Amino acid sequence: MIRSFLFSPGDDEKKIGKASGIGADSVILDLEDSVAESRKPIARDLVSKFLLSEKKSSVEYYVRINPMDSPFCKDDVAKIVPSKPAGIMLPKANGAQDVEVLVNYLAILEAEHGITSNSIKILPVATETAAAVFTLGEYAGITSRLSGLTWGAEDLGAAVGASVNLQSDKDWTKPYQMVRSLCLFGAHAAEVQAIDTVMADFRDLDQLKKVCDEARQDGFTGKMAIHPAQVAVINEAFSPSPQELQHAKAVLALFEENPDAGTLQLDGKMIDKPHIVQAGRIVALSEQIAAKKLINK
Repeated sequence: MIRSFLFSPGDDEKKIGKASGIGADSVILDLEDSVAESRKPIARDLVSKFLLSEKKSSVEYYVRINPMDSPFCKDDVAKIVPSKPAGIMLPKANGAQDVEVLVNYLAILEAEHGITSNSIKILPVATETAAAVFTLGEYAGITSRLSGLTWGAEDLGAAVGASVNLQSDKDWTKPYQMVRSLCLFGAHAAEVQAIDTVMADFRDLDQLKKVCDEARQDGFTGKMAIHPAQVAVINEAFSPSPQELQHAKAVLALFEENPDAGTLQLDGKMIDKPHIVQAGRIVALSEQIAAKKLINK
């Protein structure tokens, strides 16, 4: 489970190196929006060299390539795959068909370069075009490479000619609330991570905490970060609190003691199968976080 995804421009060697030490669970090395067209070959080279030289780390490196319909996409994939990133972020995905095309590219290149089949994952940004919004329920079962779904508001706003996408209280306007919800349900229907989009105002960490807490309550499991200062807030928000972990262990222990029970009582409340599932997720996530801390010592 990845809690935080930190973007880093792929054409800036210093920022790439710094991003890997911030504490994000995943760093997204960007070849798309943060890189000018003239510098895309430079970015590919820098990202490829960095991935090949990077030593064992708990950080999972994704590379955001350019969109499928751009003239840069195939060159991005051909250059990056031999460097064995953990995954590819696919921007402006129009639906499952775009992911299936990328799956074919990856399968060919993995075989060509002796890379374990299906080892490179795919994370689509699944709401950046108007057409994409109508496909969010179509990702289930298309590929085992799918690691999550995330959404974006800026490109979608540009696509539909929206003048704003945030209200005065910094909550999303109604169209973007809908898109966010569809992404959430689409991800869970596909049984992958639901990743909340970036918050552009990186200075307002109080608002970020509020947004993260609400996202986790809604069912999102992680969030994108546009600035290093956001990472710690995101990690904390999407990590189980000591109280949550204690309760989860109590739930699991109670059902282990009563294996034939369908419903039990804990702290004056009834608990059943959904509580077991949620408790298992919390304990598993806590163990993953502890393991990452050991790797980084």
